[in-house]
Amino acid sequence: MTYSIEFIPEAAADYKSLDGSIKKKVNKKLEELSKNPLLGEHLGNKFNMDLTGFYKLYVDNKKIRIVYRLLGEEIEIIEVWGIGKRDKEEIYRLIGHRLKKKG
Repeated sequence: MTYSIEFIPEAAADYKSLDGSIKKKVNKKLEELSKNPLLGEHLGNKFNMDLTGFYKLYVDNKKIRIVYRLLGEEIEIIEVWGIGKRDKEEIYRLIGHRLKKKG
């Protein structure tokens, strides 16, 4: 079974800002994710942000993270919330900011 992957607008912008070689690696990982939505590791509280329900995947030798969550009672959609460098857990702060903004 293949699952649908959707990007929130900010994550789509993250994706567009990646260079071509990284995009290829992200695309490959997203293809794997579309076949196995539980591929990533569970997130919980990170830096005083509740990211319960979110998962993380690594790309490019753990230099890039993809953060996503599953929607629907029987995993209907994989929703990507961010793609970014692993540097100093910045992606988690970015997701926390996006969560607050979405309310």
